[in-house]
Amino acid sequence: MSVFSESELAYLAEGVGLGRLATVGIHGYPHVVPLGWGYNAELDTIDIGGRNAAEFVATRKFRNVRANPKVAFVVDDVLPPFQPRAVEVRGDAEAIHEVPDGESQPISLIRITPKKVTSWGLTPGES
Repeated sequence: MSVFSESELAYLAEGVGLGRLATVGIHGYPHVVPLGWGYNAELDTIDIGGRNAAEFVATRKFRNVRANPKVAFVVDDVLPPFQPRAVEVRGDAEAIHEVPDGESQPISLIRITPKKVTSWGLTPGES
């Protein structure tokens, strides 16, 4: 069973644009970046990757997750005339950099395991 509701899963399946990942920097300040993402139905997680594994592990977001796994992630948009919709995920993230079995190239990703999911505007008339 998913931690996401049916309406949240339907919204995530729309593949709505960019998400925003908030991590905690080494000095305790938040760091927020827009990025691509995917829902991993097998693990019920949000997976964030980069085009180049070596470059991705050098990013601030990757380093921040390694130092402090507490993150927040938001996917949102606005339908006309003004209907904001969003799914916010708070949870623990894992900075993964490994070579999968049978592969020669490493993969790098940030995998968020949701602890709390909040959404709004997904049902018509809901604010």
